[in-house]
Amino acid sequence: MIPGPEVRARRWQLSSRRIFALAVIIAGVFGTYLALSANRPESHRIDAAATPPGGIAVKLNLVRVQDSYSEIVGDLAVQPGSDLVDPATDGLKQDLTVTITSTTTPIKRTWVKGMLPGVFPVPLTLARDVERWPLDTYYTGPITVELFKGSSPVPERATVEFDNRLTGWSTSVRRTTDTNAAAPYEIDLRRSGSTMLFSVVILGIFVAIAALGVFVAIKTFQDPRRFQSPLTTWYAAMLFAVVPLRNALPGSPVFGSWIDLTIVLWVLVALVISMLLYIAAWWRATSQT
Repeated sequence: MIPGPEVRARRWQLSSRRIFALAVIIAGVFGTYLALSANRPESHRIDAAATPPGGIAVKLNLVRVQDSYSEIVGDLAVQPGSDLVDPATDGLKQDLTVTITSTTTPIKRTWVKGMLPGVFPVPLTLARDVERWPLDTYYTGPITVELFKGSSPVPERATVEFDNRLTGWSTSVRRTTDTNAAAPYEIDLRRSGSTMLFSVVILGIFVAIAALGVFVAIKTFQDPRRFQSPLTTWYAAMLFAVVPLRNALPGSPVFGSWIDLTIVLWVLVALVISMLLYIAAWWRATSQT
């Protein structure tokens, strides 16, 4: 029986509302992603003292997180003040030594009289909980930078300016003790909001793929006449696309994370069961003919 004009109009109105709602959701997610990307914090600075000790400015630029998430690498820049630099030669008036704690390996740099300090990489150890990706957090141990000027054996605690240059990460820097202006620093890292939103979208695609595969397989099994042989390769393509999509997630989460046990594994199971149902529908269709 052919539906009347009123029935077709109601169906068209319902379909239009669904399409409009889907478009609004997609636009909202896209707009949120752009807003989070545009408002990403560029730097975090702590000014614990008005003037660095000895007129020496120390800056640590956070530039890279290692693939194993066991350490974060920063470029430490030491810039002596005018009272330590000879204006005639632009070199140091006396020896200068810098030591950094909380590093993967002990770091100590010395510049003799006449040299000018530069920039060098500093690997800092990270404590981590990578299994909670993308809600994983990381933090360093207490970080101190001490300066030795000339032959003096007594170090001076340096005030450090931190600059976040990590893509996709949000960082915060704090003192281990708020009441002590010379207390060591600690760095906390977590994934930025834009990265987390991107991860949620990819995980949503996983669920959508599995749901679509199950829906098509069930409908075809209920009515084998709907069987279409090219869809068999479509199931195989979706099945083999899961792992590359999983590896494309921001930060490449370690295998065994919660997403593997709660999403990726069950998506694979759903796709395999859907493929078996589809093959069963094919068998029924060929048996009837």
